[in-house]
Amino acid sequence: MHKVTELLKERILVLDGAMGTMIQRHKLEEEDFRKGWFENHQHPLKGNNDLLSLTRPDIIEDIHRKYFEAGADIVETNTFSGTWIAQADYGLEHAVYDINLYSAQLAKKVANEFTVLQPNKPRFVAGSIGPTNRTASISPDVNDPGYRAITFDELVGAYKDQVKALIEGGVDILLVETIFDTLNAKAALFAIDEVFGELNIELPIMVSGTITDQSGRTLTGQTTEAFLISVSHMPLLTVGLNCALGASMMRPYLQVLNNKCEFGVSAHPNAGLPNEFGKYDETPEMMGVQIKEFLDEGLINIIGGCCGTTPEHIKVIADLAKNYSPRKIA
Repeated sequence: MHKVTELLKERILVLDGAMGTMIQRHKLEEEDFRKGWFENHQHPLKGNNDLLSLTRPDIIEDIHRKYFEAGADIVETNTFSGTWIAQADYGLEHAVYDINLYSAQLAKKVANEFTVLQPNKPRFVAGSIGPTNRTASISPDVNDPGYRAITFDELVGAYKDQVKALIEGGVDILLVETIFDTLNAKAALFAIDEVFGELNIELPIMVSGTITDQSGRTLTGQTTEAFLISVSHMPLLTVGLNCALGASMMRPYLQVLNNKCEFGVSAHPNAGLPNEFGKYDETPEMMGVQIKEFLDEGLINIIGGCCGTTPEHIKVIADLAKNYSPRKIA
């Protein structure tokens, strides 16, 4: 049994917070996204944060370190857009292997440092697998409902390339996250299963969907329960929710998972909803009050933060979580 699986029964594990929010603090320019790797690339690269694992590893390493210092048990790799599908916007399909490999190695290096310092609190790395910027379930053309911008097989191939590199880089967990289209997620899970068979390896898998608004549905129209049923054919470490909503708005959907889910339940909500400037206003203390309700109800096995959260938010969450027992897994 994987160490993470064992720990999940013993205590609530803490996931890190937002990567993008922390990167924005550095006020980076175009050259930061090119340094040493892409100086002669023909397309603008500013904003392609995954590249910073290659061009500014000092920044990414420092972010991982700050989250571990704040009390996180698990940090996510800087690979949310680490497929050729997402990187095609920048003409960087060829860089996918390096992005995932170096991101995983970087996070694992920092995790190992903290594990050596605190052997009773081992640290782990989750390979972040984002949803891509295309959907397999909905046509992007209102005049052609049957059209799709991506096929299931193309998604599987893209995810396989990412997963292989993440595993080679040393991740402990695979996290399929921010799922707005469960068909995309099923392609990712199919790809993971194939890679496990090819490499003769198995790692814990976390799956995290996104309820896009107070309708209680994903972008492609599934309820929380329908989403859960759609991914439950795989043996998973956790099924959970992240992004789109703040903690208070996420709570009713976590209650659904708590009642129905045979796996662990995870949550990494935003620090509230974005304001008119795209910023997140919830302080660590404000978010902590809402997270405490999750813990009081026994809804959670893994808790962290998404957009707008910082090490300060994660410290408050970690300090709360250590006083509670994890949700009982059926």
